[in-house]
This record gives sequence, structure tokens and C-alpha cells, in this order.
Amino acid sequence: MPDLTKLAGPLDVGGVRIRNRVFLAPMSGITDEPFRQRAHAHGAGLVVSEMVASGELAKGRAGFNLRIRHSGLPVHMVQLAGREAVHMAEGARIAAGEGADIIDINMGCPAKKVTGGYAGSALMLDLEHALSLIDAVVGAVEVPVTVKMRLGWDEGALNAPMLARRAEQAGVSMVTVHGRTRCQFYQGKADWRAIARVKEAVSIPVVANGDVSSPAEAADILDQSGADAVMIGRAHYGAPWIAGGIAAAATGEATPNMPRDSTALADYIVAHYEDMLALYGAESGLRQARKHLGWYLDRHAGGVADDSRKAILTAFEPARVIALLRDVFSRDPQPLNLRSAA
Repeated sequence: MPDLTKLAGPLDVGGVRIRNRVFLAPMSGITDEPFRQRAHAHGAGLVVSEMVASGELAKGRAGFNLRIRHSGLPVHMVQLAGREAVHMAEGARIAAGEGADIIDINMGCPAKKVTGGYAGSALMLDLEHALSLIDAVVGAVEVPVTVKMRLGWDEGALNAPMLARRAEQAGVSMVTVHGRTRCQFYQGKADWRAIARVKEAVSIPVVANGDVSSPAEAADILDQSGADAVMIGRAHYGAPWIAGGIAAAATGEATPNMPRDSTALADYIVAHYEDMLALYGAESGLRQARKHLGWYLDRHAGGVADDSRKAILTAFEPARVIALLRDVFSRDPQPLNLRSAA
């Protein structure tokens, strides 16, 4: 049996106590308030906002306040992305003013629209500039600052250990490392052993990220990397309980607040849908919820008819979407086998 005990204990991040060591990764367009609330309710140790563009936040662009709004959870962690020190500092101040307990700096996003603006993982090409952003954020707020990065830009520039070491010297309280380079995007297998070089370079907590979706994989990534915690992202598509399920497995307990039959799952999905409509408004919420509904269908209703699936994902009337969802998931109520990491 894999050793999961290390995941069960609390972790101190710059004086902020995290209840366990299995985290929900920040994911743009996904880890909004309704998703984070669910992941936390299922037992995730830490949940992080979706990536927030510091420039847009600093300029007061409409809608960006929703991404940093405090959702009432014990630890509110906001991730900022950007290239300009003045905007990163101002964004951090705004987030802290909204109650952020931890500010995370994105230096790992591989998306072209981010790296094309010389932000995200593109910052790993210029460590001096990356450090100037860290200095700006650390100097702007009194809450702990963390950094999420990749192994490097490509195989010829695996500079995560150097960035992590210098980030620690600049006052960063924790680093998270995705075990791929930017040029790999999400291809191939994450290199968990390479994260060990970052762990060896710093004394602050290191979080390992990449290709974890089960308790066994969580134990393996800790064993190979020596990291202090695990962060899980894409495995949560259609399953907000993954991190909490792995944390529960570490203590031998059941995952909290899980739907236990198909009727309960229908209620769960409808509630998620309605929370998104309430947050964004009906028009925007309906569009933004479709990816989640698609993932729920893919994961838990693989046999749904094509016409039913299309109707759910294209209807413009929330009441019709809800009726269709209940029809798909409640047609024949059965106990579910929702493993902690399906």
C-alpha cells in the first residue's frame, strides 16, 4: 500500500495553516468561487483562485473582482499573472484588500496568449525580470507570497531550482513546480524526479504538480520528488472531489459531502450549475457552465445519447438545461462508485 500519511498533516505557509497537503490547482476559467467551494467542502487542503491578470485587475476591468472575491473559506488564495511590476504590486494590494490570505505568482502557465505577453512560464526565460516581479509583490503586501512554476522553458533551460532558490531569498513562502517544461505543454509524462532538484535547493515548502489523479499517484509523486504537498489540476474535470478524496484516503476516512447515488449526483450538478448562474448572471453563467456540464456527462454519463448531450450543451433556457440534466442522471437511480480519483 502506498504511504499517504504525509498528506494528512497540516502545512504552514508563511504563518498560514493549511489543513492538509492535497491542493486544488489554480485553473483559468475553472477554479472560480463555486468550484473552489465544492473542492473545499470535499476536503481539499487548499484551493486557489483561477489565474487573474494583474493588469486588468489593477485597471478595474469589469468582472475581475469576481475572481478575487472572498468566498468565506478559511484560507483565501489568489493567483496573479502579469509582466509589469507596478501592476503585479497593485493587483496584490487589491487582492489582499479583498481578504486574500496568500498571493500566488503565476510563472508556469504555458498558454500562448499568456507567454506571448511575456507572462506565465515566459518569465522563466528572464530570471532577473521574474525576480523584480517577486520583489514588487512581496514588498506590496504583508500576506505570504508563493510562486507556481514549471521545470523551465525547455529541456535546455531547466532553471526551476535557481528560480526557487532566488524566490526564497526574496521572501517567497512556498513554491509549486509542475513537472514539465513550458514547451511540453501537457504532453508526455510529468517528470516527478526532476522536482526533487527544486526541493534540494530550498528550505521552504515545495508542492509537486503534474499527472496526479489517485492516492497511489499522490504517494508516488511525494516519494520521487521529496515534496511537502501535492497540487492537482486537470483530474478535477467533472470531479471537484478529487483532492479531498485523496486527502481522505490519507486518513482512512470517506470523502466528505459526496453524492452517493445518481439522483444525488443530479442534485449536485444542478446546484453547481445554479451557483454559476447566480455568480455570473444567467447569460454568462450559462455559457461558462457548459464545459463543466460536458465534463460531468463525460465522466458520469458516458452512455448519454448524442442528442441529449447536444441539447444540454446548447440550450439557452436554464430551466430546460436543468430538466435535461435530471432526466439523464435520475432516470434510473443507482448507487454510484465515485472513487476518490476516478
